[in-house]
Amino acid sequence: MNSMANALLSLQDLSVSFGGIKAVKGVDLDVYAGELVTLVGANGAGKTTTLKAITRTLQSARTSGQIRYQGRRIDEQPAHALPALGLAMVPEGRGVFSRMTIRENLLMGSYIRNDPDAVEADIAHWFDIFPRLKERESQLAGTLSGGEQQMLAIARALMSKPTLLLLDEPSMGLAPLMVDKIFDVIRQIAREGVTILLVEQNVRQALAVATRGYVMESGRIVFSDTAANLMQDARVSEAYLGG
Repeated sequence: MNSMANALLSLQDLSVSFGGIKAVKGVDLDVYAGELVTLVGANGAGKTTTLKAITRTLQSARTSGQIRYQGRRIDEQPAHALPALGLAMVPEGRGVFSRMTIRENLLMGSYIRNDPDAVEADIAHWFDIFPRLKERESQLAGTLSGGEQQMLAIARALMSKPTLLLLDEPSMGLAPLMVDKIFDVIRQIAREGVTILLVEQNVRQALAVATRGYVMESGRIVFSDTAANLMQDARVSEAYLGG
């Protein structure tokens, strides 16, 4: 890699505290255009807090360090300004608008856009990728299964045409077949040119799709490498892969 200045996203000495509890402790992390980078670690390691710090969606937290996106600092930007900069997040727990239909959820994802014909074309595209959503497009999102809601949450985020997509635990609570489908879609999104930062407890699946990875323990990045090297790393195998 070249330098932090050339990173699409760069975290520099990021720390997050809740009262006297330090959840993230001096994290440095870079994501370059075209990469699929995964941040892995056990539950409670600080992965979700890191994503929420990037997207300015933390409540009652004290944050320090720098967050740069496309070369500019965004750590003072309000959360609602980030989609217009090309940054979108699929939150842990999906966060679909349960009392809106699938189509209405997708339209909400495109609220920053002013190209209705292209919006309709993108809805059709994601309906092709997720035919279950097409079959149920007039159904209320709150009545969908967990896997269907995850599909919708991903498609809704992509309706804003992000340059960088943050995914927080997309496989959580899903049946194995649905997990495979979601990771197939993540691969396709990356092939379409969207840069991805993926937080995931399913370390094997995450490393299988990623180009690089960071391993987080107790709020710190303990090591990082290419995904292929991490898959073969004895520390990762012993701690996360049952090796």
